[in-house]
Amino acid sequence: MKNERGMRRQLVGMVLSNKMDKTVTVRVERTVMHPVYKKYIRRRAKFAAHDALNACSIGDRVLITESRPLSKTKRWRVSQIIEKAV
Repeated sequence: MKNERGMRRQLVGMVLSNKMDKTVTVRVERTVMHPVYKKYIRRRAKFAAHDALNACSIGDRVLITESRPLSKTKRWRVSQIIEKAV
């Protein structure tokens, strides 16, 4: 049987809000092709992610990793800040 501990999803997104304590809201964008018109469309999703050090600020690009449920809405952790906001 394979060890699935290392098979967690990782997504890259932008921090929208850091007003909560140790929590940030991250917007993740992906492109999907429209089934009829064959045009690429941007789809967005917002995730609440755990930021233990309160290091993220609004506009940062971050890498979030799937984790166990941390609260009612938090199922992701900030694993890396890729690019700080200017």
